Amino acid sequence: MTKTFNLTRREDGIAILTMDVPGETMNTLRAEFAPEINDVLTEIKSDSQIKGLVLVSGKKDSFVAGADISMLDACRTAKDAKILSSDGHVVFNELEGLNIPVVAAIHGVCLGGGLELALACHQRVCSDNKKTVMGLPEVQLGLLPGGGGTQRLPRLVGIAKSLDLMLTGKQVRPKQALKMGLVDDVVPESILLETAVKMALKGKKRVKKQKTMMERVLEGTSIGRNIIFDQAGKQVAKKTQGNYPAPAKIIHCVRQGMAKGLTKGLVVEAQSFSELVVSEESKALRSLFFATTEMKKETGAGDVQPREIKKAMVLGGGLMGGGIASVTTSKAKIPVRVKDINEKGLSNALSYAYNLLDKGVKRRHMTPAARDNIMSLMTTSTDFTGVKNIDIVVEAVFEDLALKHQMVQDIERECSESTIFASNTSSLPISQIAEAASRPENVIGLHYFSPVEKMPLVEVIAHAKTSPETIATTVAFARKQGKTPIVVQDGAGFYVNRILALYMNEAAALLLEGQSIEHLDKALVKFGFPVGPMTLLDEVGIDVGAKISPILEAELGSRFKAPAAFDALMADDRKGRKNQKGFYVYSKGKAKKKKKEVDESVYQVLGLVPGTNASIDEVSQRCVVQMLNEAVRCLEENIIASPRDGDIGAIFGIGFPPFLGGPFRYIDTLGAGKLVSILNDYRTQFGDRFEPCQMLVDMAENKSRFFEL
Repeated sequence: MTKTFNLTRREDGIAILTMDVPGETMNTLRAEFAPEINDVLTEIKSDSQIKGLVLVSGKKDSFVAGADISMLDACRTAKDAKILSSDGHVVFNELEGLNIPVVAAIHGVCLGGGLELALACHQRVCSDNKKTVMGLPEVQLGLLPGGGGTQRLPRLVGIAKSLDLMLTGKQVRPKQALKMGLVDDVVPESILLETAVKMALKGKKRVKKQKTMMERVLEGTSIGRNIIFDQAGKQVAKKTQGNYPAPAKIIHCVRQGMAKGLTKGLVVEAQSFSELVVSEESKALRSLFFATTEMKKETGAGDVQPREIKKAMVLGGGLMGGGIASVTTSKAKIPVRVKDINEKGLSNALSYAYNLLDKGVKRRHMTPAARDNIMSLMTTSTDFTGVKNIDIVVEAVFEDLALKHQMVQDIERECSESTIFASNTSSLPISQIAEAASRPENVIGLHYFSPVEKMPLVEVIAHAKTSPETIATTVAFARKQGKTPIVVQDGAGFYVNRILALYMNEAAALLLEGQSIEHLDKALVKFGFPVGPMTLLDEVGIDVGAKISPILEAELGSRFKAPAAFDALMADDRKGRKNQKGFYVYSKGKAKKKKKEVDESVYQVLGLVPGTNASIDEVSQRCVVQMLNEAVRCLEENIIASPRDGDIGAIFGIGFPPFLGGPFRYIDTLGAGKLVSILNDYRTQFGDRFEPCQMLVDMAENKSRFFEL
């Protein structure tokens, strides 16, 4: 049987312990390794010739990527999870308790349980390679570090810095790690092992990082520590709205450990970890992790493989065009030609991409030379010269069908027979755009969300004649851009905008009933959305909503009829943030206020006087059930291929609360019967827009679910 841990001895008395999980590209920690680790530690203890130990990875570009998450799904009870954590504590305590120096030599990814393993060593040195990153991202899965991380990290880098790392799950690079005291040295990869050996030969001595005056005042006294914990608690409560239990438990573990000692702290950590493992929030977040991991292996077109994209083109130099060109060069590293009808548009696209990269230079995440190398991949043109060999064209021009028809014909004339034409339309059916094509099999939708560089989702929209190869190639292209693509079928609004439209319409209906703007936004933020519907409408653009609604109503029926409020808002030239005039007040050139203020004049425009507010739960429920019902209808009509894709699309596209797992997992939690009952009650009160779709009615009768338990 092939070993995972291999011990080799050097003539200078230093032993090298190499971790290399057989058959895997990255190392992950698993409970089944415990007997082998114990045997190795016993061997080390019994050999008096070993003067020091260095831990290294046998993988090319990773130290240890963390614990194997599938172990957690195998835990049937909180007790099982507690044993998992406690057993890990025993192993790491033994490692830390060795009477010889133990040094971790870190190159590549060192996250979660991997960093906890390194923290149990007496010293750490890492490579200066850009692939080397360290962090404790467990909070992103609704968990906390269960291998001693909540106890060892604060003792190493301080309470405030450790809470920042654990509560955000962010990753730090080598220079940051050295500055904060997470590692003792940073060296080129070529001398990493020898540096670690020298550190082991010198003994357990560690240069203690000097604390700032503020750190000494706050962390050196019980009063100061209480201030840190209380402030962290307030920030967490505000950010999570009480929907995510992990952050509060992380603070509790650190607080208990710092007050009562490491041993007690580890007991509290194991207990808290076990409670989180079996929580519904963590189960939902883990399902999301597995779903996105699974999707990365799919082409979107069955067994059909994608063609290689060597050169791309973007039509239109506006915000969307500039953003699409930017992620094509910076993420995909694919050369891109931006075409616009005038130089101003081209200049805008170039400056947009440059400014995004320059932020990385200012934050020292990138060198000026690296920025300039990426910018050199972007060229511009006002005509179609030099585009014959373009593999994919992404069209990001105005939402005008005649204009898009012209674009299709231009590309078919100027480019090769295999060039893919991908439209970034947000509302026009792709089949209508393809009507102008002589090669409709090459036409596809590629719907990005704004701002392109931040929003993770992209909808890949296939019409009836789109070829499987075009789908697979477009999916691969989007993935290279750093996006999570979902393949959806053609139809007005596709998937994301379709479910969003009914949610927004219901919020508008509530507004017209007299609910205040603040109350509407507060209710949906409390439910778990990153921003409320009124804020979102201001950000997206009230004019965009007004333009999309008639298209959806014409194609999908009267339930998409937008409230008359849009007409009054447009008549008053209220477009939202883009023209500094919407539901909220936008400061022009003045210092930003901490809290956004509602533009009270909007009530007069709408002929309203905000009245008694309905309960937060009722407000959020009315908006959300509309979204849930329409998501199921999209599945029923095969707009989306699966509940999994529907959940990913809603979470990554419009910020549906991740802790609920997405619309379909949330329906499973509620029960289809309960949702149908709620919809029918609202239908009685407010009309047929709340009529439950047939698939939901059938599921309620059959007591069926979207996912297996």
